[in-house]
Amino acid sequence: MTASMKGKVALVAGATRASGRAIAVELGALGFTVYATGRSSAAGRSEMDRPETIEQTAALVDAAGGKGIAVRIDHSVPGEVAALVERIEADQGRLDVLVNNVWGGDMFTEWGKPIWEHSVERGLRMLHQGVDTHLITSHHALPLLIRRPGGLVVEMTDGKAVDGEYRESVYYDLVKVSVIRLAQAQAAELRDHGAAAVAVTPGWLRSERMLDKYAVTEETWRSAEIDHFGITESPHFVGRGVAALAADPANVRFTGQTLSSIDLATEFHLTDIDGSRPDFPRYYAEVMIPGHPPREEGYR
Repeated sequence: MTASMKGKVALVAGATRASGRAIAVELGALGFTVYATGRSSAAGRSEMDRPETIEQTAALVDAAGGKGIAVRIDHSVPGEVAALVERIEADQGRLDVLVNNVWGGDMFTEWGKPIWEHSVERGLRMLHQGVDTHLITSHHALPLLIRRPGGLVVEMTDGKAVDGEYRESVYYDLVKVSVIRLAQAQAAELRDHGAAAVAVTPGWLRSERMLDKYAVTEETWRSAEIDHFGITESPHFVGRGVAALAADPANVRFTGQTLSSIDLATEFHLTDIDGSRPDFPRYYAEVMIPGHPPREEGYR
């Protein structure tokens, strides 16, 4: 990617770690000013209790060539989001890209439990974290984004199909499907303003939490003792895809669609940080679902 986005402004809501951080950094590499928001900061950790901070993300954006601005904010609080957008308007006078990546629901998911056994309190908290935050952020941010044609909204999700395979938790399933539908709804509402909205899903993400879970690092991940880990992708794979989409002056052709990291990599001729192009959807369908032994040859 060679296009310069100097002067363009992005808000990455939920930029503390994983795909949010990588998207912020890759936008920075194109020259964006990036507002990196989240609840985990140098001032204290969120309930996720992870060490990554928004200040670290902002520093990485700077190092990549952009301008990173860390703002500690809870996107479930409308007043805080409104104040953030007012700040962006006062400081920059524009917003070109909104990435709705707020999640924070992992700790509330009870996998494999039917709805009558899953905690209602934990489930509703998951919905609040994964859906309400996106609605609140779009409500306040879109009036600034639509002031200029060419704006882009990216709703980060997990999986592509609204009518696809059930995700083993009714609340998790509802969150991820709702985000896809939200992208479609925003696409319809933004059309007359010359803006686009898409949903984007990574494949099997090698996030910081996932690396910790299997006691490996980004340098040693291939030694993880779990089947099929060879098809995982770094957060920068989807990050590069979202950045390329943001830099594409004709990105409105994708509005309303749900795009995977491999879709974006194929469209924009991108690779992951190791130079490969992992195709998790095809691997999942052809290797994991049929129960074949792990084999990454031909899939990355």
